[in-house]
Amino acid sequence: MRIIKTKDYNDMSRKAANYIGALIINKPDCVLGLATGSTPIGTYKNLVAGYENGDYDFSNVRSVNLDEYKGLPKENEQSYYYFMHDNLFSHVNIDPANTHLPDGTEPDSQKACEEYNKVIASMGGVDLQLLGLGHDGHIGFNEPNDEFDKETHCVDLTEMTIEANKRFFNSIDEVPRQAYTMGIATIMRAKCVLMVVSGKDKAEILKKSFFGPITPQVPASILQLHPNFVLIADEDALSAL
Repeated sequence: MRIIKTKDYNDMSRKAANYIGALIINKPDCVLGLATGSTPIGTYKNLVAGYENGDYDFSNVRSVNLDEYKGLPKENEQSYYYFMHDNLFSHVNIDPANTHLPDGTEPDSQKACEEYNKVIASMGGVDLQLLGLGHDGHIGFNEPNDEFDKETHCVDLTEMTIEANKRFFNSIDEVPRQAYTMGIATIMRAKCVLMVVSGKDKAEILKKSFFGPITPQVPASILQLHPNFVLIADEDALSAL
């Protein structure tokens, strides 16, 4: 595990974008595993700025996203499809055909998950997987559990996750209760895992995840075993260490 300490959120975002940008430059047809949520937004803004400056070319980049809410159509402003286009895809020259998310509109969970597993396998795996860190240690929508879920699966969201996501909806009743998410085994097969963490509210779970026991009750703890795991976190997030 490599830890890169940054001054603040903006510094964290800039360094994470530089790390991803270096991969794009060195491997123009790389497969990026992408994340949603508030933390990666700054990273995407910096990638867009790099593209606009002529530093990055996304024309051959391929992407797979960690997750998608079950039941939300693509045009819903809270779908992760919408999020990715709003924050990254619509602002760079990536081919829409090369961008992939689980199909949240597929009601058959088994079918949706099997199809997404096939998509990831067809790309030969993920070169770099970007992650955030949930307050309960979840990565993607892999919630605390009795075991590590392996492949893409449908998950019932915990009350903590629903509560954390309600700020994006008009009311808590509108927050989806299920999501399709990439599994732990798929994440662990990525050649590099890059996690971005910011804020004092993440300090205790960061410490618990990476300096505590490896347990499915803290899903992110499995990353202690990844051979190429990079954590980019600001001073506040690292303040409990």
